[in-house]
Amino acid sequence: MVQAFDVVFRAQRLIGPNGETSGSVGVRDGRIAAVEPLDSELPAGRVVELAADEVLLPGLVDTHVHVNDPGRTEWEGFDTATRAAAAGGVTTIVDMPLNSLPPTVDVDALEVKRKTAREKAFVDVGFWGGAIPGKLDELRGLHQAGVFGFKCFLLHSGVDEFPPLDSTELESALRELAGFDAMMIVHAEDSEAIEQAPTPHGEHYGDFLASRPKGAENVAIAQVIELARRTGARVHILHLASSDALPLIASAREDGVQVTVETCPHYLSFTAEEIPDGATQFKCCPPIREAANRELLWKALAEGTIDCVVSDHSPCTPELKQFDTGDFGVAWGGVSSLQLGLSAIWTQARQRGYSLSDVVTWMARKPAEVAGLRSKGSIAVGNDADLCVFAPDDAFVVDVAELQHRNPVSAYHGRPLAGVVRGTWLRGTQIAGDDAESAAPQGKLLVRGEV
Repeated sequence: MVQAFDVVFRAQRLIGPNGETSGSVGVRDGRIAAVEPLDSELPAGRVVELAADEVLLPGLVDTHVHVNDPGRTEWEGFDTATRAAAAGGVTTIVDMPLNSLPPTVDVDALEVKRKTAREKAFVDVGFWGGAIPGKLDELRGLHQAGVFGFKCFLLHSGVDEFPPLDSTELESALRELAGFDAMMIVHAEDSEAIEQAPTPHGEHYGDFLASRPKGAENVAIAQVIELARRTGARVHILHLASSDALPLIASAREDGVQVTVETCPHYLSFTAEEIPDGATQFKCCPPIREAANRELLWKALAEGTIDCVVSDHSPCTPELKQFDTGDFGVAWGGVSSLQLGLSAIWTQARQRGYSLSDVVTWMARKPAEVAGLRSKGSIAVGNDADLCVFAPDDAFVVDVAELQHRNPVSAYHGRPLAGVVRGTWLRGTQIAGDDAESAAPQGKLLVRGEV
């Protein structure tokens, strides 16, 4: 006798590992137990029939989220961030080690972070460790405790408790990480190049853009690549904004350097030319650049030079955005977009002839691969039953008052976007949408090597 599934999804359109198809997905004990043709008879306690205008996607994986909890919970928190993730079809996030207090730079701090998140997570949550001066002897212990890799800065991070590594310290850290095959993820902007650039001030976005030139990214990325080549360590370039660095990255890969790269929805959606004076909700570092630069990022994403798209959700309180003065020089840098990434990218991708399969590759499969989340990111037997029902031809206008993250600030406010998330499932339990099964947090805290 065939054992019944807990739930079966029947979809005329389904994005699987090999592209778009139709199919039935059977879930048992939180995992995908069967992927069969649409007309297969799969007995189940519950059947979810997708409408003709809906597509079944794997839950998205966002490996660049600043939750800021504990310590700066007024900026964001695990409850609000993970609710926003679920509403946007994201079923797994990996939390950044800074902006929380204490920063995640030793095992004790990691345990504080886990204790804070444990009862608040509506989606699955993993953690990055931090690499800062004076704490490099903590890297192995954090790795053994299950962080997914380590983040460092090459210039001031914006918070004093997470200082940058200089070149010698970065090389030492990479040699240490190479010894146990851990990955360093790098905010790659060169401090000296930025010190030599004009000082940011005032409400004109062009002045802020000039203060964070492409050259600062290019020099830093070249340094990271050279040290990765020298040490044999794995490195990942965060939030790439400069298209000038793409040939260098492609060449390094051809030489066998282990380097992966991400970019973010805001770099693929907005352009410097359209940002109004005083609109500090668009401020982020590195900055949103010009239209021609944006198109080269899209081309690199399609060609695979850029591996994935993740949010870099970096919220703050409205006061820190300095809306009263509109001064880009003093406003906090960060774009709040965790709930909106799928629709934002789909809006731009479809205009350029890319498919939903492409978007799933960039926002689910590849982030999972980069972080080593082996049971996430695709609709495949044995994977966690993390799923998203998406209506690609529906549309909405972003209203910050309706978003789930803590503070009503987003660069996307008032922007029409294509594609609506109608439901999100975490390990077979619906956590967002009209028929969500539970109001209680369902997320697990993830440990590297166990996912």
